[in-house]
Order: sequence, then structure tokens, then C-alpha cells
Amino acid sequence: MVFCNNAVRRLLLAVLLCTAAPPALCADADSTGLGDIGRLRDPGFYVESTKQGDSLDFLDVYDPLAPLNKRIYAFNRLFDEHVFLPALRGYRFIFPAFIRERFSDFWDNIGEVPNIYNSLLQLKIGKTAVSTGRLLVNTTLGIGGLWDPATRWLGLKRVHEDFGQTLGYWGLGQGAYLVIPFAGPSNIRDASGIAADWFLQQEIDFLGVKGAEWEDNRNGWTLFAFDALNIRDNIPFRYGELGSPFEYNKVRYLFSRYRELLVAE
Repeated sequence: MVFCNNAVRRLLLAVLLCTAAPPALCADADSTGLGDIGRLRDPGFYVESTKQGDSLDFLDVYDPLAPLNKRIYAFNRLFDEHVFLPALRGYRFIFPAFIRERFSDFWDNIGEVPNIYNSLLQLKIGKTAVSTGRLLVNTTLGIGGLWDPATRWLGLKRVHEDFGQTLGYWGLGQGAYLVIPFAGPSNIRDASGIAADWFLQQEIDFLGVKGAEWEDNRNGWTLFAFDALNIRDNIPFRYGELGSPFEYNKVRYLFSRYRELLVAE
């Protein structure tokens, strides 16, 4: 029950980030790269138009929940347009690129923890060593992860491993395609992996960040908001930029192929 209450509070916080921001702030913010999403204001755009794309066999992905998924996709588009992107404009207006890079490096450093244990669970010793080295170097020389000397000085490039990849490595298929509210494309296997990674990070709780992020107080809400905005700031995808009424089908196919390639690495 506490988890659900916190999740609701964080959703309300996200809404407040948009609605409480002064209109002039959003109007003056640098919206470069946010994409033109004005043509997608019809909530039924994806629900109805993608029915025409069901015959595109080369984009087929196992999607028995397609009617529900398309509606969640449409909801996510509206949430992105009316909440996330206005909040992101304010975030970019307030914090210059240099500061946002420090936030990004910090969260990436926290994210090395699942990279380490998932690489180990997949018996990828080389990747385990790289992620462990990055965590040690960036936490110390990088001042808590605010910088990334592991990449700049040592050439240790970040690798990404999550529990969904771990399950795939051991032979579990993706299962049905799934669109998660707010989060976007996934599948049954990877959604289970997200939950597993969340619980494991709560248990390990490197630097106490993940535990603090879910505390029911102002600090927890602030950490959660910065985490969410940092994630969105680093995702280049914008709804409508594929220029196709079959965007849902294309995103579904590209995501599924991308996850297949990650598992095969």
C-alpha cells in the first residue's frame, strides 16, 4: 500500500511540475529537439489509424493485447505532450547542459549496480569487470559519479545489462508485447525484469539513493522527479517524428528487434 501511495504521489508531482510552472517559463524555454507533435492531438490517432497497419506482416510482433496496448500508447502520447515535455522544457531552461550532464553521469553511475549483477548472472565476466571498474572509478575520482573519468581517461565504456536481458540469456522468450503506462514499450519478460531490478536495487541501495528516492517526503519526491526528467532528457524519441500513421507498429517492431539484439550480445 505504501508503494502504491508513493506512486500516486509521484504522478501528482509530475503533473504539478507541468501545471505549477509559470507559463512564461515554458514559453521561453529552449524547445530545440522536442519535436513537432501538434498533428497528434487527436486521442484516437493511434487507436484508429493503426488498424490500417495490421496487414504490414514484416512489422508483426506477438501482440495479443494490441487493443489495450494501443490505448495505453495513446495515453502515453498525451501524457508526454501535456506533462513530460513541458516539464522537460522547464528543466532544460533552469539547468544548463553542463549541469544536466552531471545529473546524467550521477544516475548512470547508480545504474552500474544492475549492470554488474546482471552481467555476472549472465556469466559475462568481461562486462562484469568493466562495470565494476566504472563504478569504483566514477564513485571515487568522479566525485560520487558526477563525472565519468572511467570513459574519458580509461576508455571503459558503459555497457547496459538488465534483468530482462538476463532472463533472455537463459532462454526465456519475450512473450507478449506490452505497453506500460508512462514508461512505454516493453514485453512480459522485460516488464518482469524491470520489477526484479527495482527490488534488487532497493536491497543493494548503493549510496542510499534508491531508498531515499522512494521515501514519502519532499526529498524523495525531488529525487524521483530529477531521475524521471533525466531519463526523458536522454531519450531522443518524440511521438510523431516517424512521420507514419503506423508509428505504433514501427515502434513495436523496432523495440522488439532492439531487445533481441541486446540479449544476443
